[in-house]
Amino acid sequence: MMKAMIFAAGLGTRLKPLTDRIPKALVPVGGQPLIDRVIAKLVNAGATEIVVNVHHLADQLISHLQDHDWGAEIRISDEREALLNTGGGLRHAAPLFSPTPEPILIHNVDILSNVDLRALYAAHHNCDALLLVSQRKTQRYLLFDDENRLRGWTNIATGEVRSPYPNLDISGLRRLAFAGIHTFSSSLFERMANWPDNFSIIDFYLSICIDSRICCYEQPGLQLLDVGKVDTLHEAEHWLSLSEDRK
Repeated sequence: MMKAMIFAAGLGTRLKPLTDRIPKALVPVGGQPLIDRVIAKLVNAGATEIVVNVHHLADQLISHLQDHDWGAEIRISDEREALLNTGGGLRHAAPLFSPTPEPILIHNVDILSNVDLRALYAAHHNCDALLLVSQRKTQRYLLFDDENRLRGWTNIATGEVRSPYPNLDISGLRRLAFAGIHTFSSSLFERMANWPDNFSIIDFYLSICIDSRICCYEQPGLQLLDVGKVDTLHEAEHWLSLSEDRK
């Protein structure tokens, strides 16, 4: 049994004007809505229940989800009253998951990748959360030690460092970029109890990494594309065509 969640509630502002009329999750790439691709990938990996959070143009997305047989049970986490960010959205969805000990596999709706989700899910067993990461260039990095445990976060453009560890020496830590896919232990929900309605899951992980095992997962040969901006849609079409050619 695999529980999963798709973060699909975002406003999709970087995809305007497309998202003026459709939610980001329904933006087509390669002739197929983004959410269809993510659901298929999760189901192929063994997901049996999938929670999708909704906000912007939610009725369209709900109708789309209800009109198809996905091969897994789809449940809606309604955020139409207010966006709750990734951490708040996950906590809001907690009652929708089966009360079983399996971790939750979380996937951003606008991420395309060749990650082996079964392998990622199986690797969770020694962690409280397991974050897919890559070595792509960015300004903001998560910082991990040699045991793959999260120690902090840095913005290399500003020099800002955030960590629960006092006087953290980041020179010996690995800088890795979060890929928008991760596993989450249901036992962590109780740690969220006193957080505000709207908060980031990365902020949450940074706050608890000093006494919880928040780990990173690297897949050799990982190919990943964030389809969150209009100028990446063409790149996504090319990326998908190459992926089909490699099959």
